[in-house]
Amino acid sequence: MGVAMTAPQRMTIDIWSDVMCPWCYVGWGNLTQALEVLDGEIEAQIRWHAFELNPDMPPEGEERTAHIARKYGRSIDDSKAVQGRMREAAEVAKVSLDYEGDRHGDEAPPAMMWNTRDAHKLLTWALEEAGPQAQTTLKLALFRAHFNERRDVSDHEVLLDVASSAGLHREAAKAALASEELDARVLAEERAAWDMNITGVPAMVVNGKFMIPGAQGPETYVTALRRVAEKTAA
Repeated sequence: MGVAMTAPQRMTIDIWSDVMCPWCYVGWGNLTQALEVLDGEIEAQIRWHAFELNPDMPPEGEERTAHIARKYGRSIDDSKAVQGRMREAAEVAKVSLDYEGDRHGDEAPPAMMWNTRDAHKLLTWALEEAGPQAQTTLKLALFRAHFNERRDVSDHEVLLDVASSAGLHREAAKAALASEELDARVLAEERAAWDMNITGVPAMVVNGKFMIPGAQGPETYVTALRRVAEKTAA
């Protein structure tokens, strides 16, 4: 007789994150590598939740290097060094924070920071209407639009284009952007983060109660998820 195969243990990973957050993209890349290691052992359902790093960002946005310098009290050179370390971490995580558009010999557009409230409204809507996998597809498309294409992801037309590219219905997405109810749900998700003492992102909550803060390395995620699996199975 053959050896019976053990079904992978299912778990939910709720990720509080912002589209503007490079460490959130790095954390996702490392988590993905961890889940590949755990393939057949753990099966994770990913859900994304709203966290605005700059809820008061004006419509015109702010250039990224200047923003980091202003917000964290750094010099421009220090701000550039921080971004260099981010890019190195992204390479390890197998994601890219660099502009990858078609330059046609021109300089890359400026790297900007934008208001992300409406992006979060679309992500909240995508989870409710199309499920976790579709929401993750949208989240990754928004990361690419922001970091790799340097598009204004506060602009509704850009958001609708990204939603369409992610396989979501454009007119339904347009209605979601106009929804006051979704605006309230985004705020509720952010209040929930504060209630759980989440003050920075990414923050991952496994099975509703085990917190993994910050962008960790793949090995750390593997160890943490195995520990959760053991506690859950016990």
